[in-house]
Amino acid sequence: MVVVYKVGSPPLHLSTRIKHTSVSSLPLQQDVHSTGPPHLNTTQSKPAMPSFAPDRDIPSLAGKVLLITGGTAGLGLGSITELSKHSPAHIFFTGRNRKSADSLIAKLSTSAPDVRITFIPCDISSLNSVREAAAAFTAQTQRLDILMLNAGIMAVDPSLSVDHYEIQFATNYLGHTLLVRRLLPLLERTAEQHGDARIVNLTSTAYGQAPSNGVDFATLKTSQASLGGMLPVPGGKWSRYGQSKVAQMLYSQELAKRHPTLTSVSVHPGVIQTALFDHVDFFTKLPTMFFKKTPLEQGHWQQCWAATCPKSGLKNGEYYEPGGVVGVRTTRASKDVQLAAKLWEWTEKELDAFERK
Repeated sequence: MVVVYKVGSPPLHLSTRIKHTSVSSLPLQQDVHSTGPPHLNTTQSKPAMPSFAPDRDIPSLAGKVLLITGGTAGLGLGSITELSKHSPAHIFFTGRNRKSADSLIAKLSTSAPDVRITFIPCDISSLNSVREAAAAFTAQTQRLDILMLNAGIMAVDPSLSVDHYEIQFATNYLGHTLLVRRLLPLLERTAEQHGDARIVNLTSTAYGQAPSNGVDFATLKTSQASLGGMLPVPGGKWSRYGQSKVAQMLYSQELAKRHPTLTSVSVHPGVIQTALFDHVDFFTKLPTMFFKKTPLEQGHWQQCWAATCPKSGLKNGEYYEPGGVVGVRTTRASKDVQLAAKLWEWTEKELDAFERK
């Protein structure tokens, strides 16, 4: 199914408010869409968390520190607004749109005046920008209870990231893996000291649109213009998007295996009509038109549920669909444990090469 949302121009610097404070600037980053996950090709249509009522079911988050990527619009903004109602100690969020960030901070200064809110500019498709954002975050906190990997793009034209990876893979997958890698020591220390630290990774049932081999490693450093063939439906845009989404799913699974003290899950939020659809042409949009839509105001419920439900209610490494149910993995790639291991090793190799620069 499909979720989308769009962010405007990149931020100029980093600011912390609600406590009416500010922190030092970060350099200007290349503009990139920041989005929640889209969804296609699902075997059944489910309502959005029918038994989940955020006001009732999200417990007190007192003392907890949260980091949400792509928080200036869409599902990220919805998650920040929702979670701020439950008294966390500090919410950090990333994005590129300083104006939208300031607007959100101003709104929360009224609705949640006792919650510290910090905006960290970050172009998630740029590894250097992610590295700088991770450094800015770790300089300000000794704890991280919830890491929500929410930023992303969907069904865009063939393109390369600044690091020369296919743009959807770089944005939805690779940038987030560097962020996790940089924050692993803090996450593991939080889990040891406080009993839980969670990583919620927003995937999509559009993983079913990935190429038959799941991830086409041989062409990831190209725009993959021919991936998925030339037909407009579902087309290469969805194939490249699906590739990034199956990668997110498998990464969460492998992360749980290699770092079992953390709680790592992937979630599909539902089919949600957000602003990123504005750029999508008719034929690209066509596969999404036949699914029941989740109301936009409920679009963030699934990820908030996964971030805050009792730890015993989650199976580490699992993939969840709306309603808090374990999703049925419908493709060979999505169930391939060898592919998950290969993806992990490929990712570590690529990040090692970047870290040596």
